[in-house]
Amino acid sequence: MSKLSGFVWSIADQLRGPYQQHEYGSVILPMTILRRLDAILEPHREQIVQLIAGVDSEMRQASLVRQATGLRFYNTSKFTLTTLLKDPDGLQANLTEYVNSFSSAIDVFDRFKFDDVIAKLDEKDRLFLVVERFVKVDLHPDVISNSDMGDLFEDLIRRFAEASNATAGDHFTPRDAVRLVVDLMFAEDNDALLEKGAVRTVYDPTAGTGGMLSLADEHLRAQNPEARLTLYGQEINDQSYAICKSDLLAKGQSPDNIKMGDTLADDQFPGQTFDYCLANPPYGVDWKASEKAIRDEHKRGFAGRFGPGLPGVGDGQMLFLLHLASKMRPASQGGGRVGVVMNGSPLFNGGAESGQSEIRRWLLENDLVEAIVALPTDMFYNTGISTYVWVLDNTKSPERAGKVQLIDGSKRSTKMSKSLGSKRVQIGDDDRGAILADYAAFEPSTTSKIFDTQDFGYWTITVERPLRMNFTCTPERIDLIRDDPKLKSTNRDRLAEVLTTFGQQVYRNRDAFMNDLGKHLGSNGVGLTTPQRRALWLTLGKRDDAADEILDLRGDPEPDPKLRDTESIPFGWNDTPKTSDADGTTREVVDRYMAAEVLPYVTDAWVDHTKTKVGYEVPFTRYFYTYTQPRPLQEIDGDLNAIVAEILDLLQEVEA
Repeated sequence: MSKLSGFVWSIADQLRGPYQQHEYGSVILPMTILRRLDAILEPHREQIVQLIAGVDSEMRQASLVRQATGLRFYNTSKFTLTTLLKDPDGLQANLTEYVNSFSSAIDVFDRFKFDDVIAKLDEKDRLFLVVERFVKVDLHPDVISNSDMGDLFEDLIRRFAEASNATAGDHFTPRDAVRLVVDLMFAEDNDALLEKGAVRTVYDPTAGTGGMLSLADEHLRAQNPEARLTLYGQEINDQSYAICKSDLLAKGQSPDNIKMGDTLADDQFPGQTFDYCLANPPYGVDWKASEKAIRDEHKRGFAGRFGPGLPGVGDGQMLFLLHLASKMRPASQGGGRVGVVMNGSPLFNGGAESGQSEIRRWLLENDLVEAIVALPTDMFYNTGISTYVWVLDNTKSPERAGKVQLIDGSKRSTKMSKSLGSKRVQIGDDDRGAILADYAAFEPSTTSKIFDTQDFGYWTITVERPLRMNFTCTPERIDLIRDDPKLKSTNRDRLAEVLTTFGQQVYRNRDAFMNDLGKHLGSNGVGLTTPQRRALWLTLGKRDDAADEILDLRGDPEPDPKLRDTESIPFGWNDTPKTSDADGTTREVVDRYMAAEVLPYVTDAWVDHTKTKVGYEVPFTRYFYTYTQPRPLQEIDGDLNAIVAEILDLLQEVEA
């Protein structure tokens, strides 16, 4: 495969001069697709000509071709890439006619604006050279499998992306990662998939070049050649869509199953559900372009895809997670499974009752999360960050019901002999087998942890402490009155003048201070409203731990905003019930927590129960943290002394 990729890449040498490096992909990628389609059609060309002769309806033509050859596309031109070379002078016109003679299922060349590409190649006197070189590449399926074609496409995209300083990882996921996701998807259904005539559907809402769909198809056919897998996908990038559709058409899949468009803003498969859903959505990419459509759908509640909540607009990964959950075949119809690769943010981003937390809460409380697998770092072409595979299932096996399995596969990798972008390691067969063995065993170990779904829930409580202040009318504090916007409706200069004559006695009780000050203001003809009185004592006051508590009109302590704090109480703390309800059970747990963890240290604290919130997070790394005993100080001192002695010896040699 590397030899073939190198040969195709070398064709780009013909473009040097008239083309910049970042323009090579616009020529080589569509030509690679064209050569593949040309090779697929080659053994059927004469048969297709006879089949469609005299048939005017394209629908009828497509039906006849499919029944006879199994192909879902055809070409009505008399040319092939090989015969086109016999007329160099007419090559531009004839190649354009050949490309435009594909059945309507092949709309991929429009995405590359290929007519313009052909015209420019001809203008720069490069068209014949490029076509001639591609004719020498045999891309027939008997020679190059669909999987190998996927590898070829991905390698070409990576090379061209690097040449143009683009992000190759936006378009495809490394095959080793895809194989793990696919194996996890099929792990629970292996027996059913071996049945004769098994029929399944697979969907990828971020299809890219179709790598996940292709490997899912390859995996199932390897297990059961008689099984039938129907592939569906949606992709927003023109060129990736073109490659994906070409690849799947070559597999005999329906051209209607691959759609172009923004999945979040415009689901091209509304109301449709699938047996398996796979995806690797973009990490940390905002959804501003789709914001209006998404928020409108969110307002529909659970009648839409985004009922549980919306994450921050800066990262759309969790929107794809909700979209995928909505695409699982209902449990009443056999159920569905999801495998989605994301970075660490969806595990913990967002506080209690934020959009992210509410999405996690909905997934966990509805028992949809089956497993989360940590992948090795340096796995992807464009990032070395930590990534995770989320596995969702709406028909869990009895032993997995109400449980979530976390698998640490971060050490299951093999170093590559040569890095590809940021990708320095790969998940080999043995590595993948070890991860799958952990999944199948469903037992606690150093690399596998089993939790109840409620173990990830917690309460965030607001802990208040009373406001304590002393009060006096010193010149410094009176000066603050003149700039207080809350007192602008009164004559602040007159108020300051009267306060100057009150004296500088320090009060540590607010009521006593305001009682005496009120009499003084009244005797000098200064009247204040209740809000103005509050603004006055807040301005003249200074926090003082030795002062009395300030009480509100109901006689309750006034909370001090600067001393306000929050505490997180995990569900099941100290063997309390694992529940997210907001009734007396929650309050009882909070009160017990305060008595044990807060009040022994801050005796005047209390909880504002109206602010208690429920949150969910998955602190993955915390569960697999292993404490490493630090080296003894004596050993460290010994090493430092040895280094110092070595430095002194070197200095003595220099001085000598």
